[in-house]
Amino acid sequence: MKSQQLITNAIIVNEGIQKKGNVLVSGERISEIFWDAAPDEVVVNSDVIDASGKYLIPGVIDDQVHFREPGLTHKGDIYTESRAAVAGGVTSYMEMPNTIPQTTTQAFLAEKFEVARRNSLANYSFYIGATNDNIEELRKTDFSKVCGVKVFMGSSTGNMLVDNEETLKQIFAQIPSIIAVHCEDEHIIRKNMELYRNRYGDDIPMACHPLIRSVEACFASTSLAVGLARKYNTRLHVLHLSTAKELQLFDKIPLPEKRITAEVCIHHLWFSEADYQQYGTLIKWNPAIKTEFDRAQLFDALLNGLIDVVATDHAPHTWQEKQNPYTKAPSGGPLVQHSLVAMMEFARQGKITIDQVVEKMCHNPATLFRVNKRGFIRKGYWADLVLVDPQKEWKVEKDNILSKCQWSPFTGQTFHSKVTHTWVNGHLAYVNDLFDEKFRGKALEFDA
Repeated sequence: MKSQQLITNAIIVNEGIQKKGNVLVSGERISEIFWDAAPDEVVVNSDVIDASGKYLIPGVIDDQVHFREPGLTHKGDIYTESRAAVAGGVTSYMEMPNTIPQTTTQAFLAEKFEVARRNSLANYSFYIGATNDNIEELRKTDFSKVCGVKVFMGSSTGNMLVDNEETLKQIFAQIPSIIAVHCEDEHIIRKNMELYRNRYGDDIPMACHPLIRSVEACFASTSLAVGLARKYNTRLHVLHLSTAKELQLFDKIPLPEKRITAEVCIHHLWFSEADYQQYGTLIKWNPAIKTEFDRAQLFDALLNGLIDVVATDHAPHTWQEKQNPYTKAPSGGPLVQHSLVAMMEFARQGKITIDQVVEKMCHNPATLFRVNKRGFIRKGYWADLVLVDPQKEWKVEKDNILSKCQWSPFTGQTFHSKVTHTWVNGHLAYVNDLFDEKFRGKALEFDA
């Protein structure tokens, strides 16, 4: 194998431009972009990958995943889920702290980084989780290496629900990094749950999920978070918006000027409450999938700049766990392998452009989190690259699902584009359903 790779005849999609070109990868970096034919000496000295008819995009950066390690590895682990990510064109991820033990101390954070260093096929970072009493641990965090602080301002596991008003004020006032929040009001949810449990017992119809985890619960909590962020000039990132009503809390200004940003997840763009009858608990997420009106408004907000990022909230559970009645079935599902092709399907339908897909999944996460030299196809940047064949039809089936749980809400779905190649730091880690696992991903770095 030669020391450099030349990707030729690709349709390069980058920074709002689609143009045929050639990208030279030397070692771990992009060393040159040729818009005309590459020089003969470059071709001779390179391993050449012909990308004719395919889109070459920057690797997707998923800012919200739950890979379940440590403590929940029967559902997924850093190796299996990062492998699924790479097959889906996701070259970097930011993983959440609600594992066992919870990632709420520097020691537990360091342990996760060590596991990822050994086992992750994609690049990685980890949030440190806030509690009502760990502000000192949060202050110790090196935010040049850690993507941010995760605050559950709603239902969560263990003691990770931060509902102490004074603690919230301290976090919003004192943390210099991004504070990423899950916004649902716990008091409203508990009141709603009691009402429906009294009516139905444990076997509450799934159609009630968006009524229990309601629009009001989301809006109350997001309003609180945005209000605190405006008061303290916090870098706030509101995860997985699910309602039209919340959109009024955000500003339509250029992303580099924003202190308050928002994300939408694939499932809130793809499904609506009409799908609960077919999919049941398989599409039970928190916050809940809501109405067709909410879905349409979220999509519009993505296109017009109110929403900045598309992510997955990838959160696998076993098939058996999902078969439980409503009150016992966990929320979440695996999406990281199919997020890019799902957005490409929207592009095929004319709902979004491919340039916008790249903006929302690659460029904007890099800009928002100030990720060092990733998220764009630029000379000198890490060679995190993905080839997508827009004419490759395939169906999601159990035997091609790579998440450890081996199911997906997309099972049976036919997609019309497919990830064929994924480079992670210049290493061609995935080609046509085959992996080369001799290298691991790197810890993400963040600029001040």
